[in-house]
Amino acid sequence: MDERVRGGTVPGDRAGGRPRVLVRRALPTEPAVRGSASLFMTEAGRQGIRADRRMVYVGPEPASEHVALALRVEPGAEVLARRKMMLADDVPVRVATSYFRLDLFGGTPLCDPGFVRPSLQAGIEALGHRFGRAEEQLTARPPTEAEAAVLELDPGEWVVQIVRAGYSAEDVPIHVLETVCAASRHVFPIVQVAGADEF
Repeated sequence: MDERVRGGTVPGDRAGGRPRVLVRRALPTEPAVRGSASLFMTEAGRQGIRADRRMVYVGPEPASEHVALALRVEPGAEVLARRKMMLADDVPVRVATSYFRLDLFGGTPLCDPGFVRPSLQAGIEALGHRFGRAEEQLTARPPTEAEAAVLELDPGEWVVQIVRAGYSAEDVPIHVLETVCAASRHVFPIVQVAGADEF
């Protein structure tokens, strides 16, 4: 199978003086991966990639329009943000930010810096929220200046933004995950889970 499809470092293909890295990000996420402590670490490990993640910010920030819509709050309202950087073979490939409503999660362990153990999903459920459904939207776009700097993108490179909104069994928005991926460093396999071969 082509190295570019499997994921990993592509020999001889360098961007910005670094080996070019391709990471698979399945849509939708496989259930076995979603139930793991870290989706990214599990995905990358399966692909033979040396993965790392770093928490870069935990605290309140104003909700952007699309985050506010998903969380059902007013744009600019303060929400809890938990932002982390993902690296593959020491190359930055994604920035993932979890957003939460402060009226539901303010003052909880989710506000503490560092990673939630054993997993963020378990931390949400420990607070009495049961997952009901999720919606995911993928958008390809030019990066903001901040995204280009953090992901060390070359001029002209784009990002793929994935916004996953998770709702409780009572249809309350309990988690919005915004993942900004370096487009040139990702492959997005899309799998039809069940039923006929329909598009």
